[in-house]
Amino acid sequence: MAHNPRQAFRTRAVHAGHGLDPATGAHATPIYATSTFGYGNAARGERLFAGQEEGYFYSRLTNPTVRAFERKVADLEGLDDAVAFASGMGAVSAVCLTLLQPGDEVIFVAPLYGGTTGFLHEVATKFGVVVHEAADETAMDALIGPRTRLIWVETPTNPRLNIVDLGWVARSAQAAGALTVVDNTFSTPALTRPAEHGIDLVMHSATKYLGGHGDAIGGVVAARADLLAELRGVGLRHVGASLGPFEAYLFLRGMKTLPLRMAAHCEGAQALALALKGHPGLKTVLYPGLPEHPGHEVAARQMSGFGGLVSVELESRAAAMAFADELQLFTQAVSLGDVESLICHPASTTHALLGEEALLRQGVTPGLVRLSVGIEDSADLIDDVLRALDRVPVAHD
Repeated sequence: MAHNPRQAFRTRAVHAGHGLDPATGAHATPIYATSTFGYGNAARGERLFAGQEEGYFYSRLTNPTVRAFERKVADLEGLDDAVAFASGMGAVSAVCLTLLQPGDEVIFVAPLYGGTTGFLHEVATKFGVVVHEAADETAMDALIGPRTRLIWVETPTNPRLNIVDLGWVARSAQAAGALTVVDNTFSTPALTRPAEHGIDLVMHSATKYLGGHGDAIGGVVAARADLLAELRGVGLRHVGASLGPFEAYLFLRGMKTLPLRMAAHCEGAQALALALKGHPGLKTVLYPGLPEHPGHEVAARQMSGFGGLVSVELESRAAAMAFADELQLFTQAVSLGDVESLICHPASTTHALLGEEALLRQGVTPGLVRLSVGIEDSADLIDDVLRALDRVPVAHD
């Protein structure tokens, strides 16, 4: 279905990117479970492989179910096109391997997801890429130079939920001739559309809120057409981190309810953050929807809701672990964005490979836990968290 910017986001979440199946009239996008497609004659095959004609010939490069998912993401992000990958890290690696050359410099505003930070420091540097870490936008500006090729940010950041001013990042990068990438996993296009602030590429771990049900792994990048052609050519043709049609089907199904789910996530997270403010068992409650959050003003300007994640800091690692163990409605698991509430201890899981020095520098303290608020009734979640906090013994590392 063609993009119609006059339609509301909720309408486009349901209809964008696909319509009735042309072969059968199927209302739900079929799962095209095939590795290859017949292309009829040798001349057409040559044109397809050369990129001179659009069509399907091999599912590693393009598949009708996957294509419908890509088109939906591109529509909701307000960008030309999108390309899907087998995981969020497949998307991260494809962006870097496609766009970076030896000698190029990358700046990221910390903290990022631990896997992204690990790729930049441990893999990209092997190919001669120089990686710089900035604490905020001001520090980022100080690091920009003639070799800066890529500026990478998240907002809210993982796991401290810092807010990065996307307009600032875009203006600084454009002045330097650099490209910008925003990991929009935490916000989703239901809350933030980075392209509206001048960002070049928008990526997601679709595993999280886009899918929303904790049953599929995938990643996706949306951008303007010329960048997407490169990403599809390198990221899929050469790297091969392709999304399967079954996962694409699950993401298509999940995205139809994305606006409704995000509203419920935001409502629950806001209620939980307010209930936890000033709790004697907590050192800090981090949620962009709280007026005292340092990024609240920017978040209110560039987000239509404050997200479904709340991070809290307890006095010690032992207290954080004990708190997590006492919860009943929050499952201890990595990932986020599920309809069910999840909790993780980033310093020992998602960010553990960064090392103690980097963890402390980025504020991923031993007592920090990240709560992914599901769509359960907020009163039940609040009762669960308060009960667990009451049962945490006073402990210090």
